Amino acid sequence: MSAVFGYGSLIFKPPPHGLESKAGYIKGFVRRFAQKSHDHRGTPERPGRVVTLVSEQDWEEHRKDDPLGSHHVWGCVYYVPQDRSDEVWAYLDHREKDGYTLRSVDVYGVDTDGREMVVEAGVKVYVGETHNPSFGGGEPMEQLARHIAHTAGPSGPNKEYVYNLANAVRKLDPHSEDQYLKELERLVRLHDPEHSNTVPAGL
Repeated sequence: MSAVFGYGSLIFKPPPHGLESKAGYIKGFVRRFAQKSHDHRGTPERPGRVVTLVSEQDWEEHRKDDPLGSHHVWGCVYYVPQDRSDEVWAYLDHREKDGYTLRSVDVYGVDTDGREMVVEAGVKVYVGETHNPSFGGGEPMEQLARHIAHTAGPSGPNKEYVYNLANAVRKLDPHSEDQYLKELERLVRLHDPEHSNTVPAGL
């Protein structure tokens, strides 16, 4: 059995195969809206922004004014059964085709005593490497939020991606707070013409 780690839309829109899943986090990376989306949350003329993973070391070269926070990226491990491997991986490869490549990571979690443990080792994850053509790099958060609030693509408004992801990450685990997502969601809502006066409780 193989496994894939979802840290973006795979959390709130899982593969449609009824896969077993488990929450966990990976280390040494940041999750940032640094990948341009030409085919889901934007268009070739006006690309949206979706998340990718960037090593904390690489992100120091690209970050603007975003908070670094802890380098624990919470997400979901989805287990791919052997008898459906070809079908599931073909679906994932197509879904993540816009500049993403596969890497391998270890996924961690916290046990009932608050101790760190390995949830799954050698899990595959799709990463938009910093040298891929769709990598957008860092942007000032206010500028990024304004762009996201007014961009849309075939999969819907870019802002919905932010709202859905922030909400899904909050629900993963009592420890899954993400300060970057929290701040970006707040800023996007401020620029969202439909929700400019609404901010979720707790933000």
